[in-house]
Amino acid sequence: MVGILAIQTKLRCFMYHWGILSAAIFLEVAGTTAMKLSDGFSKLTPTALMIVLYAASFTALAFAIKKIEVSVAYAVWSGAGTALIAAVGMMYFREAFTLLKVFSIFLIIAGVFGLNLAGVKN
Repeated sequence: MVGILAIQTKLRCFMYHWGILSAAIFLEVAGTTAMKLSDGFSKLTPTALMIVLYAASFTALAFAIKKIEVSVAYAVWSGAGTALIAAVGMMYFREAFTLLKVFSIFLIIAGVFGLNLAGVKN
């Protein structure tokens, strides 16, 4: 019974930090979107929002790497953020949707997946 409780506690801790990392990713994507909307920092509200969102994203990332390996956490954060902001750019900002972009996003996701596999301890 004690072993099961220990596993449940470790799993909860693991899921908590991955949830924090997920929040960091979405905050970074929102911050990058606000940067685009700031029109070169010429609009005050999106510029202020960008600063707050990036600060929140880095704070969440700092908490996530307390329990997730920094190489894995940063790869997931930057890779998922890049893939998501590319999707936002294509869907919301009407950026070009090309096969090369889609394939490149796939490569980013595959690289993040590979780093996660490499970080798994036996």
